[in-house]
Order: sequence, then structure tokens, then C-alpha cells
Amino acid sequence: MTGARAIVEILKQEGITHVFGVPGESFTPLLDALYDETSIRFITTRHEGGASFMAEAYGKVTGTVGVVLGARAVGGANLSIGVHTARENSTPLVVLLGQVKSRFRGREGFQEVDLTRFFGDICKWAVEVHDVERIPEFVQRAFRVAKSGRPGPVVLSLPEDVLAQAADLRLRPASARPCPRPSQAEIAAFYQLLRDARRPLIIAGAGVNLADAESSLQRFAEKWQIPVIAAWRRHDVFPNNHPLYVGHLQMGTFSAIVDTVRQADTIIAIGTRFSEITTQGYALLSPAQKLIHIDIEYAMLGKVYAPDLGIVADANEALLALLADEELPKPANIDKQWVQERRRVYEQWTTIAEANNTASVDQKQIIRTMQQMLPADAIITNDAGNFAGWLHSFYQFKQKKTYVGAASGAMGYALPAALGAKLGRPDRTVVALAGDGGFMMTVQELETAVRYHIPVVSLIFNNNMYGSIRMHQEKAHPYRVIGSELGNPDFQRLGESFGVFSATVTADAQFADVFRAALDAQKPAIIEIVCDPEQISVQQTITSIRNASSKQE
Repeated sequence: MTGARAIVEILKQEGITHVFGVPGESFTPLLDALYDETSIRFITTRHEGGASFMAEAYGKVTGTVGVVLGARAVGGANLSIGVHTARENSTPLVVLLGQVKSRFRGREGFQEVDLTRFFGDICKWAVEVHDVERIPEFVQRAFRVAKSGRPGPVVLSLPEDVLAQAADLRLRPASARPCPRPSQAEIAAFYQLLRDARRPLIIAGAGVNLADAESSLQRFAEKWQIPVIAAWRRHDVFPNNHPLYVGHLQMGTFSAIVDTVRQADTIIAIGTRFSEITTQGYALLSPAQKLIHIDIEYAMLGKVYAPDLGIVADANEALLALLADEELPKPANIDKQWVQERRRVYEQWTTIAEANNTASVDQKQIIRTMQQMLPADAIITNDAGNFAGWLHSFYQFKQKKTYVGAASGAMGYALPAALGAKLGRPDRTVVALAGDGGFMMTVQELETAVRYHIPVVSLIFNNNMYGSIRMHQEKAHPYRVIGSELGNPDFQRLGESFGVFSATVTADAQFADVFRAALDAQKPAIIEIVCDPEQISVQQTITSIRNASSKQE
């Protein structure tokens, strides 16, 4: 078979049913091989960046490996934002890049670049295949590397002539994801550390989602009555309406919720890499706190905080092992009053009083209405930007696998991620939230949504600025605004030109009816929500930031 045909057969082995990309002349042999394969659908997008976001989100919601195709230097450069996002999100992603013909390499051929060096720092592994007989070896290894340990992106550079060549190619069976389990000695050490804890706290991260360990985490937390806080953009690791859920560590987390972590005497970190945002600028934990860190990737242990106990294990296998052991001394001194108090603090700061403003938009009321109207299993995607603070602070994710966000903070993510999520889970309602700045970065994917009949609803929070950048400008250089102000099209007319359901909301009272119509339309939809630019974040206005800066001076 040809190298291209071998790749398609490996995709089938791995259970891949969708691949995403923009066609390129350097991988036409692969496109031709896909033409004959009815079990795999090639989703053509309007930009490789959108394709990589779709593939990443598709892999996230389906539990499979996302696959994206691109061509040479320009396609690779365009889709690199999704590769970085997959790395930050710990999402398994395989990138197949067409490369210039082998005999042209090293001559600065048309769109030639060393793709392995280009991607080397933002992926788990990058390799160029020079021999058709090694295509099965490298492509199957790519899938194994992408989904093993801490999952992430792998990039394969494939010269056009190697794809077209034929050879006697033999495929190995698809590999399974390794799921290491803690030793009995590690379990004993875990309970030894936990035995005297009065205020233990679980910080749960992406490893819980990736191991499908949400139910095991809930059982463990309930067994010992240990509260749970979610790492950055991992809202759905634990039901937010559960009495043991105490918040989410984000940008601008309410200080009272951050205090829950600071008051804990023992931290059980499960599947989190302790990112800058989760740790509130690497300043969250103190040497006085005991730390137990469980992660499938050895390199994560001690990378930020040196643990008293580090366990290399799959999150679900670790939790099942801890739940199964009935012989060892167990925690008996947990302060249940403290646990209840921290839950009350979370509820106090995140409960929204109902209002029905007819003159302007309060973004809290938009989130409250979403909560009321969406089914509990609806999938929410969101872009980067200050508008997301309202979602992060006030929306309650009550079921697992209902949130898809970019830990990388990539703008332009929400819409293409929603399309990937809907293709992966067509049975679910999918809603994307974006600011006007981020939405315009991938707005062209509305055409992709229309062409493939993908009914997602996009909410555009429009304040005519890059809001998070404006906030930082005002904090550091008040009144000296440069580069963050934006002009925008008429979003309603723009949406209509694409053929999608389109509406504009200028007050809270309008939103429920418009949102219901968009959900019922069963077609791609956008709703522009006109926001007050003065309300720059959940907790601050532009005026309050300027006043605080004046007092400091």
C-alpha cells in the first residue's frame, strides 16, 4: 500500500472518525486516500488555526486523539496555535503536515521549513518521515506518545513523495493508554500523611478529566468529607452544586475562595500541573502545608512545589486504589465545620440574585439565564478574555465532560472548539462564549458551521475592546490607553450574511427569549450581547482601577 493509505488504515485502527484541516498540495496523496474511506470524515475549515482548535476540542469531548492536517510551513504556522493549546490543555493531538518533496529539501524550496525544529518546543515529539517503510512505525508511535503519560500534541512531517510511494507495509495493533497504579507502600504513605489532617483540600486538575476519574473523585471526597477545588479551567472535575465543591482557581478568583486553599493544612493535588493561574502566580501554597501530589507524569512532581509525597499514577487508578484499601488507618480528625464553612463562602460569593434589567446588560444575569435554560449536560466552550470571568465565577457545571476551554488563554478558541465539540457529541447542546476581540479572530468558521450543518450557539460579549489588555493597561498605566480599543461590524447583519440565526441583545430582559429562539433554531446561531465597557471585570470598573492607581501615587 502507499504511505498515505497506511496512514488512513492507522486512523481507522485508532477509532478516528473525523479529521480537520485546510487542503494543501503537499498532502494530496493523503486526501486521495481519505476519499475512498467512508468511515472517516474530512472537515475542511476556513483556516488551519480553526482546524486545530476543532481537532483539539473534538479529542477532548470524545476521549480519542484529535487529528489535524496542514501543509508545509504556512499551514503548519497557522495551526501551531492549536498545537500550543493542546500542550497546555494536555489534550492528545496528532498533527499530519505535508512537506516539500524529499529531493527539494535543503534548497529553501517553496514553503519549506524544518517542521521538526519549528514545532519542537511546543509538542511532545516532532519527526519527519523520510522512508515510506517507516510510516507505520512513526505514525503508530505518534498516537502512542500523544495519549501516554501526560497527553499532548505530536507532529509528523510527511514529504509528498513519501506519502505517494508504495511498499509492503505491515501495521501493528493499536496501542492502549498506560494506566499506572500506586504501590501498596505509596497508599500507606498517603494515609499516613492524611491521618492527622484537620483541614485537607483536594485540588483537581486535567488528569481527573483525562482519566475519566470524576466519579471516583466524588466517591473519594464523599467517603472522607474532603472539599474539592478545581484547577484553572477544569470546572467539570466535580459537580459544582455538590456540598463539597468549594470553588475554581482562576484569574480574579474571589479572595475568600482563595483563602480556602491557604487555610488548608494538607493539599491533595490530583492531575494538576500547578499552573501559574491555578497557583495565583506561584504564590498559593506555603511550606507549612503538607502536599500530596498525584500525577501520571513524573516530570510534574516537584516542578512547582516539592511534595511531601509524590505518586506517579493515573488519576482514576490512584483513586480506586485509595478507595479499595480498608486496612490502613484513615483520617479521623477532619474539621467538618470548616468544610461546611468553606462551602458557604463559595455559595455566598457565587450566588446571583435575580434581576430583570430592561435598560442594559449585567453579565451575571446572562449567566443566570443560561444556567436556568440549558440542560445539565450542555457543553460550554469559551474564549480568552475578561468576559469569561462571569462564566468562571457564576456558572455551575453539574455534570462531567461539560466544559471545553483553552488553558493556554488562546483567543479565537470558542467558536471552532464548539464546532469540534458538537461534531464529537452531536447529542449535546453546545454553546460558545467569546468577546468581540476573540470572536473576530475565527469568525470565518461560521461558514464551516453552515456548510456542515453544525448547530452551535455563539454568545458575543461586545464591549468594543480587548478587555483584559485594557484592564492591565489601566492598572499599570492609567488613562494611557493604546491598541486595546476596537471597532466592530454589525454582528447581526454579519451573521445573517453567513446564513446563521442572528440577534442582538442590549438588556438582560431581552436575553431569555432570544436565547430560546437560538437554541430552537437547530442551526448555527450568534447572539451579540452589548456590554458596558466601564464594567471591565467581575470585580472592577475602569473608574475603580484608575482611582486605586491615583491613591497609590
